[in-house]
Amino acid sequence: MTTTSPLSTTITSEDGGSKVGNIHWSDVLVICIYFVIIIVVGLWSMCRKDRGTTKGYFLAGRSMPWWPVGASLFASNIGSEHFIGLAGTGAAAGIGVANFEINAILILQLLGFVFVPVYMASGVYTMPEYMRRRYGGQRIRVYLAMLSLLLYVFTKISVDLYAGGTFIQQAIGVNMYLSVISLLLITAIYTIAGGLAAVIYTDTVQAVIMICGAFVLMIMSFVEVGGYTGLEEKYFAAVPASVVNSSNTCGQPREDAFHLLRSATTGDLPWPGVVLGLPMLSMWYWCTDQIIVQRTLSAKNLTHAKGGTVLAGWLKVFPLFLIVFPGMISRVLYADEVACATPETCMKYCESEVSCSNIAYPRLVIGILPDGVRGLMLAVMLSALMSSLTSIFNSASTVFTMDIWRRFRNRASERELMVVGRVFILILVGISIVWIPVVQEAHSGQLFTYIQSVTGFLTPPISVAFLLGIMWSRTNEIGAISGLMVGLLIGLTRFIMEFAYGEPKCGEEDFRPAVLKYVHFTHFTIILFVISFIVTVVVSLCTKPIAEKHLYRLTYWTRHSKEIRVDIGGSDELGPQEDEVLTNNGKEGVQPMRIDEDDKDQSKARRFYEWFCGYSTNTEEDSAAKNRRDALRKGVSIREDPKWRRFVMINCVLVLGCAIFLFGFFS
Repeated sequence: MTTTSPLSTTITSEDGGSKVGNIHWSDVLVICIYFVIIIVVGLWSMCRKDRGTTKGYFLAGRSMPWWPVGASLFASNIGSEHFIGLAGTGAAAGIGVANFEINAILILQLLGFVFVPVYMASGVYTMPEYMRRRYGGQRIRVYLAMLSLLLYVFTKISVDLYAGGTFIQQAIGVNMYLSVISLLLITAIYTIAGGLAAVIYTDTVQAVIMICGAFVLMIMSFVEVGGYTGLEEKYFAAVPASVVNSSNTCGQPREDAFHLLRSATTGDLPWPGVVLGLPMLSMWYWCTDQIIVQRTLSAKNLTHAKGGTVLAGWLKVFPLFLIVFPGMISRVLYADEVACATPETCMKYCESEVSCSNIAYPRLVIGILPDGVRGLMLAVMLSALMSSLTSIFNSASTVFTMDIWRRFRNRASERELMVVGRVFILILVGISIVWIPVVQEAHSGQLFTYIQSVTGFLTPPISVAFLLGIMWSRTNEIGAISGLMVGLLIGLTRFIMEFAYGEPKCGEEDFRPAVLKYVHFTHFTIILFVISFIVTVVVSLCTKPIAEKHLYRLTYWTRHSKEIRVDIGGSDELGPQEDEVLTNNGKEGVQPMRIDEDDKDQSKARRFYEWFCGYSTNTEEDSAAKNRRDALRKGVSIREDPKWRRFVMINCVLVLGCAIFLFGFFS
């Protein structure tokens, strides 16, 4: 039998033929059907009248109902790194990693019921733009925009590509670069053309595919081990043969594998960090990150935005059962491979000396699923990878266009902003492809824990700036920027030390400095959050406060204000430069680039190009600019129907109760 990867040896055809590469023709058929469905949905979403404006392209015209908003929140979060990372960490250390998912249920409701009302009332498009409105000046806005783009490239796009490439290479046995590049190109096409609406609608389809496919695998895997009771019994016996009769403790299951709360000193996720640190860490991602918040801002009104976060909360109940437990079952069924304990053994199975836990999910897919169903799970992984990439591409282009490009092109027209947003996606695709070899050589241990630790080093100061900005009107720009800079200095120091010293392998003595050896990253997150909080509060109290006229609809307590807000940068809500952007109809300087509706000489190819990219006409562009100006000056209404507001609140209480039950049951 010809093999191209350690896992491909298990893929065989019962009839001995009818195979394409290492997979059965029925698997290929399922994958092709998936791609057809996704492309059709993406192209269908392009047939919208308002996608030629920045509001239509970047916020889907603020017309989305609650169910695609919630599905997109879930699909945007559950990327290929979750299937690889969550299952891998589950295989290596048990259910502790599910703390991140249960915690997300709580923080999602904080997003919907505290943060989104302010964001929506203020009329902003991006999170850096909100910081500009709230604090004035451009320093915080540009800082957040640049940091967000760096985090997107080096912790989101790179990790997604590595995780997705790992699955495709292990499962199919084809060249990872060819697979990932093809996925990137298909993803970029409908993201560039359709904007956020294309992303949200395709995310909805992908969320359904992910849940259904993962549910099938979960049922089959639990049957293999005799249910949950069988898993509890067999997991602790899942030890690789290389250490069965030796004193080597590497590869041994943790004694607290079925507990969420673990020792504060010896636990891999200590309970103080879980209870206090995870909410601080998650606040940045769920409440202030452009990728997530942009979906809620696309909702047709506040009730639908809240409904979306409630639905996403219900969906976040699933990963523990659909991903973490199957990862643990994979260890039970394939202990020698998934739980390998020696560098030589790990190199044999996954070409990594550190660990093979990351192959837990693909190994389970290859090992127990029949032909055709295996193709469904490959489609699930493609869904996870593509939904994450579409979210990142669209959100990153929004941040770059609205927060960086307009700083240099203060008279850029709607059309120019649309072009720049699309071109920037192509640039991100290029950077992603170039970065693949770097990701392939990176640390291949517990991928999900790596992501969270990097986030914990860099993002707590951002959470502080947003939280205080929304909840405490006394916070000013000097205080916020001081907290951000002090936090960045401390976080970068830990970040550099973490990767300079590295982490000792199993069985090796730990010679790292005490701050690395004894301070867990979740504990460091708490320390960093508190320091940034204190600095921001103290400096704000020692400096001049922001006048009330500048804060209407920018804090939680003024979200319902009807007053005309005065921008901190000037007498106008938009400020003099941004005002020119939205009212420039032929002034001296850079002229708007628009489509002339009366141009009879356009070729068919040109007209198709204009339709495909959704460029607006003069009338549409002028109307969009006026609406944008009015939204920022007068705010966006966040009034709710009392009946539906109560209905959503009841569901919020129910999903929070479910999260508390899960936490208590498995603690």
